[in-house]
Amino acid sequence: MGKYIFKRILGLIPTMFIIITISFFMIRLAPGGPFSSEKKVSDEVMQNLLRKYHMDEPITKQYLRYIGNVCRGDLGPSYKNKDYTVNELINSSLPNSLILGIVSLLLAVIFGVLIGILSALKKNSWVDYSSMSFAIVGISIPNFVIGPILMLIFAVWLKWLPTSGWITGRNGWITIIMPAITLSLSYFAYIARLSRASILEVLRSDYIRTARAKGLKNSVVIRRHVLKGAMLPVVSYLGPAFAGIVTGSVVVEQIFLVPGLGNFFVKSALNRDYTLIMGTVIVYSLILVIMNLVVDIIYSFLDPRISYK
Repeated sequence: MGKYIFKRILGLIPTMFIIITISFFMIRLAPGGPFSSEKKVSDEVMQNLLRKYHMDEPITKQYLRYIGNVCRGDLGPSYKNKDYTVNELINSSLPNSLILGIVSLLLAVIFGVLIGILSALKKNSWVDYSSMSFAIVGISIPNFVIGPILMLIFAVWLKWLPTSGWITGRNGWITIIMPAITLSLSYFAYIARLSRASILEVLRSDYIRTARAKGLKNSVVIRRHVLKGAMLPVVSYLGPAFAGIVTGSVVVEQIFLVPGLGNFFVKSALNRDYTLIMGTVIVYSLILVIMNLVVDIIYSFLDPRISYK
């Protein structure tokens, strides 16, 4: 297992190198530049700006300089947030996005698995039909519709929750409830349907029939045999799900004014802030590849057929 993890970690290096290289050149193919939207300035001022950020150099030299800085952990200055470096902006916003993502994923997994188990055990009952119908609705409705609806009901009508803010503000952790529910709903719905389908498939397996034929109680069969096998597809989905939650939180962060990384990602794309775009791409890519590695490790413990010797 140790050798496998070490090899996978080494494999992250060429993967990240390819992502950084493609992203570096692709964002420069777009028309305009970081300073093209500034108010009209003289050619001399423009040349000074380009020289300050080494943008007057050949593109290959800029690329090699950037790669060297990234290897040292320096993501460079932000072109639009002139008083901050990209490292400072990411350090201040990424923890908020991760907290929101982790809470959302926990909600999606806990309630999704519970609903999936209940629907599978009560197959073709009103519980099954109602829960799966709700899951379909959760998959169909986008975040930018769910968010305002929750805000209207719980903040405006019932006045139970604040409309916006974050856990560091005066309202504390209560501010994370609506953003987390909004972000987790579609993933909860997918996990519920995935869990139901997986459990039904496992229940039809020969070893489950054998376990029941030996006289094991139904609760023991479900707990010791069915759930372990049925959770494999759910575990496989957790890596892409968490990456999707963190990267897909942009809209939710905008709606509920969450000071997360998604805000900087949108603003950097609109302002052509090359270094901030690259910084957010690197962070999101690292989250995706690391989560896939974690999921593979967890999968090996759940599935005895897999060996990494």
